[in-house]
Amino acid sequence: MTRDEILTSLRERILAFATSRVSKDLAEDLTQEVLVLLHEKYARVTELTELVPLAFQVLRFKMLDAHRKSLRRGEYNQESVDELPLANPGDDPATLLDQKQRVDRLLAAVAQLGDRCRDLLTLKLEGHSFPEIQTRMGQHSINTIYTWDLRCRKQLLSLMGGTWE
Repeated sequence: MTRDEILTSLRERILAFATSRVSKDLAEDLTQEVLVLLHEKYARVTELTELVPLAFQVLRFKMLDAHRKSLRRGEYNQESVDELPLANPGDDPATLLDQKQRVDRLLAAVAQLGDRCRDLLTLKLEGHSFPEIQTRMGQHSINTIYTWDLRCRKQLLSLMGGTWE
């Protein structure tokens, strides 16, 4: 019996073993990988008594590798898309009301702030960095800007009814 004939008959045994443990598609892929490896790397092995245990050992390693890869990708814990609830296109009225009330409180609190705090918040909202704000507000020390920022944020939070922790 030649090596090619042995590999042909061995393919059926490998496929049957792999199919009993994994899906048919994966079993065929694993069988193909094992045969390629036997053909390329273990071409010197020609005896049936050596090829069979070697092939099944390689198959077990390939199956473990496929299992680890599936675990890493989270394929075992996937939920069916059909079972997931559909997303509501709009927010519920309670969320919209809560958001509107927060915006109203914020606008009222900002109106109560002093001019310097409003200017500082405006510059921050426009995307200016602290060094840019320092230059625009005409201050020599950036630490003054940091202190003003902290005080303004504390004042804004207290005006909105929150506490600084």
